[in-house]
Amino acid sequence: MKCIEDEIPFEVPKGWAWTRLGNLCAAIQYGLSNSAEPKGSHKFLRITDIQNGMVNWDAVPFTSTSDPDVYLLEPGDIVFARTGATVGKSFLITETPYPSVYASYLIRIRLLGDLPPEYIYQFFDSACYWSQITDKSVGVGQPNCNGTALKELFIPLPPINEQLRIIPTVRKLLKHVTKIDTEEKALMSIVTATKAKILDLAIRGQLVPQNSDNEPASVLLERIREEKEDLIKQGKIKRDKKESSIFKGEDNSYYEKVGSEIHCINEEIPFEIPISWTFVRLKHIGAIVGGGTPKTNIPAYWNGDIPWLTPADFSDYNDMYISYGERYITSEGLNSSSAQLLPTNTVLYSSRAPIGYVAITKNVVSTNQGFKSIVPVNTDMSIYLYYCLKARTDNIIMRATGTTFKEISGSEMGETIIPLPPLREQERLCRKIIRLFSNISIIEKSLS
Repeated sequence: MKCIEDEIPFEVPKGWAWTRLGNLCAAIQYGLSNSAEPKGSHKFLRITDIQNGMVNWDAVPFTSTSDPDVYLLEPGDIVFARTGATVGKSFLITETPYPSVYASYLIRIRLLGDLPPEYIYQFFDSACYWSQITDKSVGVGQPNCNGTALKELFIPLPPINEQLRIIPTVRKLLKHVTKIDTEEKALMSIVTATKAKILDLAIRGQLVPQNSDNEPASVLLERIREEKEDLIKQGKIKRDKKESSIFKGEDNSYYEKVGSEIHCINEEIPFEIPISWTFVRLKHIGAIVGGGTPKTNIPAYWNGDIPWLTPADFSDYNDMYISYGERYITSEGLNSSSAQLLPTNTVLYSSRAPIGYVAITKNVVSTNQGFKSIVPVNTDMSIYLYYCLKARTDNIIMRATGTTFKEISGSEMGETIIPLPPLREQERLCRKIIRLFSNISIIEKSLS
């Protein structure tokens, strides 16, 4: 005999009792180590057949066994995933349209006597249950929970009459929870679509009224060309071997001049834009810079003061500006790889695994090969480029190539066509987007 007061999760009402699951079960049985077959004597339930709390029995495969009684499923049985990413998930068998057995990665629980299985099943979705099952799951690469650990689970047990009253109340409440969850998902979908629509209207010139007093974007583009020429003369950037320019002809078609050749590019133009705007390729307004990875086994390359970013640093990142990453490299590490120092107001764009993370550098950083970053000649355009790339990501993904994973190359990234508004128009657009997104974020926070 030993005192287990420290193990009891919480106090229960008078008339209730704490017990272990093993005391309530006639059997805790592992499944059958068979292969799924297109034909057989019994349906063969696997973890993967249980989706969203349901089983499509018509889609469940078959197997054959010489000892079906040991593994036969009956209404009232509860099966429990004992390994893998779904360890701990349970499913209550309410019907068996076919004679059915279950696979070895499942454990079947069959309760004693008149215990209502739905009460125990609902407990298997409680915080009390999950905190215990998480503690009992072992394994690093593949967490699992065995039958012995399952028997030791603590369950708060009311009298049977109380259990029978709890079950319909829980059903009713869960219907409300499901409805709320569905409505939240629908609202989040609307929020996402609204943000996408705002960006789409912005890059089409339809989000704010046009101002005829603004100097046209062609003047801005000419200044960028002059600044690029100065940078080329200073040796800071290289001249593009395929320099080009886009213009609209008298026939209202779009043309591109590459060297002495001119060809129509109407098929690449995504939509109409205001008269004071122009279309450009990313390479026309800045340098496209890739990244690199220093050797990981050389200490001198790491623990420096240069933030080194990978797409993984952006998986939960939603801010416009970024200043740090998980790792930092030294100048030796930078020199040893193809990574480059990217200045403040560079627009980072993840080009693989996945494509489409965007941020603006708040300070000097470096990246791995997973980025094709845009260093704009005029950094006053960085915020507009940030939103524009978000809006044009579908087009960029469509042009990505690769078998193992899709990637957009540096040269292809440079060919991306974007609409370029006058600089003051960019500023007004960005202020409007920021204001609208700020209002939307209030809704998003209320749903999180």
